Amino acid sequence: MGIFTRLRDIINSNLNAMLDKAEDPEKLLRLMLREMEDTLIELKAQCASAMAQSKTIQRAIDELRDRANDWAAKARLAVEKGREVLAREALLEKRRLTERIDPQEAQKAECEALIDKYQEDIAQLEGKIQSLRERQKVLVQRYAHAQSKKRAEETIRSANGTETMSKIDLFERRLDRMEAEAEMVNYGVQPSVEQQFKELESDEDLERELEELRKQVKG
Repeated sequence: MGIFTRLRDIINSNLNAMLDKAEDPEKLLRLMLREMEDTLIELKAQCASAMAQSKTIQRAIDELRDRANDWAAKARLAVEKGREVLAREALLEKRRLTERIDPQEAQKAECEALIDKYQEDIAQLEGKIQSLRERQKVLVQRYAHAQSKKRAEETIRSANGTETMSKIDLFERRLDRMEAEAEMVNYGVQPSVEQQFKELESDEDLERELEELRKQVKG
């Protein structure tokens, strides 16, 4: 993958969509930052190389111009000395040098345009790296919160489902049956002897109280 293709993928990447698909968003962000930083290093290296090439071309242009100016001066001197044939040769040499300058300047212009492009991409990538570093912690927290909320919603939706409610109803009916069975354990069991005596004593007390009421009524 070329550097510009990789850079375009990074710049145009939909971070939120990538986080939604990531099993470990924190790891994904670290990998993205590392990829961005590696790309930034490569961009700066290529930009530096282009700047060095531009300086080399400029030195070649300056040298050609100096040599052309030198031949122009020689041609003038030859004319002053009446050596027109020699002057013509000097002018031809000057022309050959001057013709070599135009392609060099065109190459330098392309190199300068490439440098501008590199610098623009570097600034854009540095901004994205800085933004991602600032947002990294918040994004991880937001992702964790979104995942928790999603699980909670799924749990609530599952709890409200027909199957779950049927299981709850079945469990309640089972409890009702168990409680009824517990009540039936002592149903019809004869009271103990001690309990029977207590009941007799209670009956005697009740009879005495009733007799007192009868006497009061007759009196």
